[in-house]
Amino acid sequence: MAYQDMISTPFAVIKKQAEILDENDTLQTYKRLFALPENCVYLDGNSLGALPICAKQRAIDVVEQQWGRDLITSWNKHQWIDLPTKVGEKIARLIGAAKGQTICCDSISVNLFKLVCAALAMQPGRNVVLSQTDNFPTDLYMVQGIEQLLGQQCCTLKTVPADELVSGLNEDVAVLLLTQVNYRTGYIHDMEKITKLAHEKGIIVIWDLAHSAGVLDLKLDQCAVDFAVGCTYKYLNGGPGAPGFMYVAKRHQPVLKQPLSGWMGHSNPFEFTAEFVAKNNVEQCLTGTPTIISMSILDAALDVFDEVSMLEVAKKSQKLTDFFMTGMSTLKLDSIFECISPQKSAHRGSQVALNHPYSYAICQALIAQNVIADFRAPDTLRLGFAPLYVSYADVATALLKLAEIVQTKAYLRAEFNQQSKVT
Repeated sequence: MAYQDMISTPFAVIKKQAEILDENDTLQTYKRLFALPENCVYLDGNSLGALPICAKQRAIDVVEQQWGRDLITSWNKHQWIDLPTKVGEKIARLIGAAKGQTICCDSISVNLFKLVCAALAMQPGRNVVLSQTDNFPTDLYMVQGIEQLLGQQCCTLKTVPADELVSGLNEDVAVLLLTQVNYRTGYIHDMEKITKLAHEKGIIVIWDLAHSAGVLDLKLDQCAVDFAVGCTYKYLNGGPGAPGFMYVAKRHQPVLKQPLSGWMGHSNPFEFTAEFVAKNNVEQCLTGTPTIISMSILDAALDVFDEVSMLEVAKKSQKLTDFFMTGMSTLKLDSIFECISPQKSAHRGSQVALNHPYSYAICQALIAQNVIADFRAPDTLRLGFAPLYVSYADVATALLKLAEIVQTKAYLRAEFNQQSKVT
């Protein structure tokens, strides 16, 4: 192909750089722990993490042995009842939290509902929940639902652009709700700085860690975070629909009153008393019966992080995205796409977001070439770089395929412009 000839020299440079970087990658051996399809470059771990081999093995065991043969005895025999706490503590190490503050349960949205309601109840005389205008929509939807449920006298959602957040912190604000890494641009908020500024105004802060956990070197305790929620199906590789998690700082647990007082949050659920008495620790945030199959799979998936330094993961994340963006410049793709991710890697999560009028079709064309990325309306192509299983050679391949697609205008083909239900 003529275009391949035209870029052969710069691409050869990129390929050689990738080889050197892979040879010196301290995390390179972790890729073999994942069951990735052959010849597939998977750059969508920011939407759904790849399948760890140990998670696949656990799925078979929990269905065939634990459920299939041991049946209901598995609640005790295989400690099903302890999974929310056990899994929560595994996640705690990855987010910089001491023991007794992290629990795995429900979905990120349900957990957010619990914490927003609880935080509002802790702030008498204040009713404003401040958030970012382009926060992940479902976070805003949950607050809108609480506003409708409680009335605006108890809950009023206020959204402002990112650059107005600090000036928006005042004595009317009860809760500041932020996603640490913006789902579209990948911009990282300074968690410690913003939390400190909010606390100076008496504001409780809730952080959404959906695009942070498992890829950034988080330090929730050090940053004096109040509450946090997160999902486990992205960089934590828990599988589609895997349960969420929530963090409740130890100092808030004695006064926390979350509204979904389900039986698993009861101080003694198997006494079956008529009156609810909450547990006096983070387990009070539990509601219904744990989703055992998915939580068991997540429990196994988290084992791939056992010997991993999150600082090393974060460093590789920066190197991967830097390598991709440098390659964009080398292949002159930066003149074709508008990069809306921060240029400085310290301000960028483990993704790069590119705007183009045909982003959806370009994404589909990439997928047809076994480079899996994703699209966010109206015109953003997102590429996620999960450090445990994305190599620099993968990035080089993605760059070449992207260059071919835009130069040949393959994205104009009809089959790449047929939108599916899930984009």
